[in-house]
Formats: sequence, structure tokens, C-alpha cells
Amino acid sequence: MALHRRWGIGKHGKMPELPDISSYITALEERVVGQTLEHVRVNGPFLLRTVQPPVSETEGKVVRALRRVGKRIAIGVEDDIWLVIHLMIAGRLHWRPVGAKASGKNNLAAFDFPHGSLVLTEAGSKRRASLHIVAGEAGLEAMNPGGIDLFASDLEGFRRALTVENRTLKRALTDPRIVDGIGNAYSDEILHAAKLSPIALTHKLGAEEWQRLFDTTRETLQMWIDRLNAEARVKFPEKVTAFRPEMAVHGKFGEPCPRCGAKVQRIRYADNETDYCAVCQTGGKVLADRSLSRLLKSDWPRTLDELEALKRR
Repeated sequence: MALHRRWGIGKHGKMPELPDISSYITALEERVVGQTLEHVRVNGPFLLRTVQPPVSETEGKVVRALRRVGKRIAIGVEDDIWLVIHLMIAGRLHWRPVGAKASGKNNLAAFDFPHGSLVLTEAGSKRRASLHIVAGEAGLEAMNPGGIDLFASDLEGFRRALTVENRTLKRALTDPRIVDGIGNAYSDEILHAAKLSPIALTHKLGAEEWQRLFDTTRETLQMWIDRLNAEARVKFPEKVTAFRPEMAVHGKFGEPCPRCGAKVQRIRYADNETDYCAVCQTGGKVLADRSLSRLLKSDWPRTLDELEALKRR
């Protein structure tokens, strides 16, 4: 049975994270950089969240750069104007033939280029995906939640960021104000690789555990970035999903842990789900949802929308 059916969630029930955004950018580089953005067709009435600069200011201009801003994709055109796309949970990008259809309830926008159209879709009835048009570096920086870049940080910077507050590791890794680009899926993979409990508190980690977490965070993300980028160079990433067979624990509830063979366990709270191995990560202890409810209530946002709304003060 498909994972999304077993869990009762949509097949797009995952927000694209750093490796996924990287794969989109890799696929778009050869298709749009140096090309003229001829026309932008916005179909979703709630998609565009800004008024100035107007969308028309981006049309007829050559794409000069692509950039990742947290979990957003930024397309920079001439005159330092940026189209910033946030896919949220159910938004996805597709590369279609020139003049592709942009109407229909799931087609929110199309960005037309000489050799094809980039189409933004969003499954389901909730419209959370967004498009911002901003000017200059200042406008782009205003979209940044403020989390550290893991590949530009050292161990001390990583530890300092995660210990500003005493948080569970799961919460700290997925807070966009603390760490840049990690969400539910890859945090599970990171914590499994590091052999650390998702509810371990940041103020209680020892020096060896910090080193292990820092190393495995970078190694896990780099492995997935490399893997997804390689796929994106062959084919546009049409089906971005949290549930990949190569993953160790995420989406593998009830299946054997690839390290020890014990069944993968899970914690569910509000919109969040955490998958982990009790043998490898929690000393054999199964983390019961009820017994954790008080801790999670104080430490995790109730919804993904609430999580994404957080800004570093």
C-alpha cells in the first residue's frame, strides 16, 4: 500500500526541503538562465502576495540568476528583480512545452520562456503556495527566515544556533529561524544517522554528540543534494516526495531499521510526524504520543503554516 494512503495524507504531503529545492534549481539552470522570461500568467488569485514591483516588470527580461532562500526558489531577472516562489506543502514545479495550459484549479501560474513553460501547481483545496516579486538584495533578504547555512557554518556556530533556546533536536533542526532548509523528512534521516533521539534537548548534548550531529547533518544533506541533483540533470524533478525508498526511517513506520532491523517507530503531533528507531536512537524506549504531548505542545508549532510564519527576532 502506498505510504500516503496508509497514513491518510496527500501524495504531496511534504514541503520541499534543501535537497529538493537544490534539484529544482539544478534542473532550471540549463533551461532558464540566459533565457528571456516572456510572460507570467498568474491563475491563482491568492498566489501573488506583493504589489510592487508589478509582475509586468519581470516580463521581457533575461534570467540572470537562480538562488535558494530557505525553502524558497528565487529567479532573478535583469534590473535586479526577483520572483520568489514558496511551494509550501502541496506546491510543485513542472517543465512543460511552450504555451502550456495555466488554467484549471491546480495550475496556479505559468512562466513562459522561448523553449518551454515553468508551471506551478498546487494539489488540494488549501492555497498556501506563494509568489513574491521583490527588488534588489534587500528585498530578497527580507524573505530569509534567518537560519544558518550549514555548509558555511562551523561546529561552534552550529551549536550556538541550536542552543539559543533549549529545544528538542527535532524542533531545532526544523525551525527555519535556526537552521536553513531542513524539514520533517531530512531531520528524521539526520537524527537516525547521528543515533540521537528526536526529543533530546539541545542543552543536554555532550561534545561528542554535537560533533556527531554536525557531521551527520552535513553528510546526510550533501548525500541527498548530490543524489537529487544527479537525477535532475537527467530529467526535470516532476515528482518531489518525502517518501523515497532509499530513506532509512522517514516514511518507514513499521518497516525494519536498515542498521539494526528493529521496526521503525513514529511520533505524531498536529501536522508533524517523526519516524525513528528506538534501538538506535532512544536506548530501546518507544516514545509514546500521549506521554510527550505536554513537551511537544510547548516545543513544536501546531501546524506547518505556523512554522513557516516564524521569523527570527
